[in-house]
Parts: sequence; structure tokens; C-alpha cells
Amino acid sequence: MSQNNLQKFAIDDAMLKRFAENTQKDTAAARAVAKNGLQKASVNQDVLRRHNFVFNTESKMGKITNQKQSGRCWIFAAMNAARAEVLTKLELEDFNFSKVYPLFWDKLEKSNYFLESILETLDEPRDGRLLAHLLKDPIQDGGQWDMYAGILEKYGAVPESEMPETFHSSSTSGMVSLITRRLRAWACQLRKAYAEGSSEAELRERKEGMLAEVYQILVNCLGEPPKSFSFSYYDKNKKYHRMPELTPREFFHELVSWKLEDKLSLINAPTADKPFGKVYTVKYLGTVKEAKPIHYLNLPIEVLKSAAIAALKDGEPVWFGCDVGQMLLREEGIMDLEAYDYAAVAGPEPAFSKAERLDYGESVLTHAMVFTGVELDEQGQPLRWKVENSWSDKSGHEGLFSMSDAWFDEYNYEIMVDKKYLPEEWHKALDEEIIELEPWDPMGALAGLES
Repeated sequence: MSQNNLQKFAIDDAMLKRFAENTQKDTAAARAVAKNGLQKASVNQDVLRRHNFVFNTESKMGKITNQKQSGRCWIFAAMNAARAEVLTKLELEDFNFSKVYPLFWDKLEKSNYFLESILETLDEPRDGRLLAHLLKDPIQDGGQWDMYAGILEKYGAVPESEMPETFHSSSTSGMVSLITRRLRAWACQLRKAYAEGSSEAELRERKEGMLAEVYQILVNCLGEPPKSFSFSYYDKNKKYHRMPELTPREFFHELVSWKLEDKLSLINAPTADKPFGKVYTVKYLGTVKEAKPIHYLNLPIEVLKSAAIAALKDGEPVWFGCDVGQMLLREEGIMDLEAYDYAAVAGPEPAFSKAERLDYGESVLTHAMVFTGVELDEQGQPLRWKVENSWSDKSGHEGLFSMSDAWFDEYNYEIMVDKKYLPEEWHKALDEEIIELEPWDPMGALAGLES
């Protein structure tokens, strides 16, 4: 395109003059924004009255937890959902599974998954989109329910006392950066060795040595995972109990009745390329290489809500993934579409549907939490959802958050429920062929927001 033609599309003096003539000067809104910033100047005080943190349907929950400076929200949410059954079964005031134990295995398994992905893509161009995607964040903290289910099935769980928090479990960035540098260097070495004629057996032998180094780093940073242990505790009546020596897998299955094969990830992605009633997976997304691939059943948002309500009525907390930063009053613990009146300080916002936000990169799943209650109206319809977060009791309403039902519609993307809560008409979809999504599809986003 010629320079003269380019000039036609530039911001010129005439355009700037029109902008200036149409701009309101020294308005109250402008002064409020200049003094307090866009967010504080836009807070809608009316919203605070709608969220009284009273819910007429609730499940059991323990004390609020704190993931600190780590992206382990998906692990915290899963373990906080599981502990509800432990609290009842053992008659405890509070209980916590170790979040360090699954973090250890997540980092080791993600390292293996990454190196295997490199070995599967040795013929891909170095500057291609796929290799760039694989190299971007090989062992980031984030995850999704099915990724945790693979860890839980293979390694089980342990109480917090058996593998307590360390510096690098609560602040993972340094550890992750160290391992990531090595993984990228090893990817380079494996591809060079392949180009020079190394066999598959030779490459995999080198891979095992690489994983041994990762294991050593993790032991230094997080401690060595126990192979077996006994568990002693006092119940809420101050009575002493001692469980016999158990492996981590035995411990979890002894205390929690979950059948992992019946736990489903239901998603709501109303985009044109993902029809409802179909099961999806994402290429090159996982943690445990040999585990069942990620499965998402895409359904209308009303189905996700009805399944979550059914579970909560049975006293079962519900793991879910959402875009938590959207329309969030963090200090107050409120998630509401009217939390901020941005139109008052910046003019009306353009129409932007949930599907369009996904398609254009405005919104994806960023954080996992737990539904532990819901406020239902006289017709049984949800008004507000009670949310257990893992950002400590200093955040939100003593650690709890209240989500409007309209916010659920727009920014909730995934829930995990037992198969029994899925309406029968959708069960046949579980037996149909799985549709593979590209690695960079928005539904491949991981929950991993730090507190």
C-alpha cells in the first residue's frame, strides 16, 4: 500500500479536533476517576445490599485455606471439596489434605508430559506454532479437574501433617522457573540428538536422566512424598483415634467415597465451533501421561446449574472453574455483573456475548473454587451462590465469596459433579467419539490464579 493511501487511515489533526470537541470537560466522573481510579470510582454500592451471605442450601466445609503465592487453586478446590466427607466421617472440627503432596507429583508428571510431547513432535518445525505452544509454560502451576483426577488416582492423598507447606510450595515461581529453564534446554538437546540420528530408545534413556534431576529438585524444594504413614487425630469430642499404616492411595479411598470414573467435567462454551451435547478434549493438555485424557461435556448453562444444585442438596460441594477477575469486588467477596458501573465513568460498553468473549480472548477460565451453598427462591431457582475460595480469610467475606446467578451465566465455564447428577438425556453423549480441540483453544486455559 502506498504512503498516500496509508495517510488516509492515520489519526490526523481534523480527527483529533473532532475528538476534542466531543469530549466533556471536568465532569464529576472524570474528577472521581482521577482521584480514585476507574474501579473505585465505578463501584456500585447497591450491589452490596444484594449479597448478605445467607444461603438456604449448604454443604459442609472446613476452615478457609490459603494457596498463597502459588497457582494451586485447582488443587485446593479439589481437596477442599473432598474434605467435606472426611469432616463428617471422622467427626472432625477441621481437616486438611496436604496440597504440597499433589504439587510434587504435578510438577514431576508435567515434566514427563512435556518431554513426551517433545518426543512426539520431533519432526515439527522449530518455529512452528505447536512447538512454541509447548515451550511457553511447560510446568505452570495451573490445572483443571481431570488433570487432578489423574494425580489422585495414581498417587492418592495424604494429610497436611505428612507433607506440610514449604517456602516453594507457597511461592512456586522460583522453583518453576528453574525447572522450566532445564526443560527447554532438554527439549533443545533431544531435538538435536534426533537430528543427529539418535534412536528412540536412546532419547528415552536421556529423558529418564532428565526426570531424575527434576525429582531431586522437587525433593529439595518440597520434601520427599511419604510412601506410607499412620494417622492420629482427636475428633470433635476430644476422643483419640489412630488409623493403621496406609499408603496414600489407601488413605484417600478409606476416607473419601469418590469413584473417580463417575466424576464429570461439565463445561459451558456456547461458541459456534462447539455444539452442546458433545465431549471435547484438548491436544497436548494433561499431567499424568497415561491417565484418561481430559474430557469436557459441553452443555447449556442451565444444565450446569441444575447439576450443581442437585449435588449441593445432597450435601456435596462442587468444584468449579471461572474467570474470577471479571466484575469482582475482591475485598467484599462479591461477584456480580453490576459490581461496577463503568458506563457512568466511561460511557456504555459495546455488546459482547459469552461466546464472543471466548472467541476474541476477552475471557477464559482463570481460577478454581468450590460451591458450598446456594440461595434458592420459592420456585427453586438460584439467586446467589456461596463460594469457598482459597485466598485466606483476609479476602472476601472471611474467605467466602457470593456470586450472583447472572454472573454464573456469563463467567462460569466448568463444574465437576458426579455422573448421577447429569440429566439422563445427556448420558448418551458420554459414549460418543471425543472431539479434539487445538492446544491453543480457549477451553485449554488452566485455573492457576495466585491469591
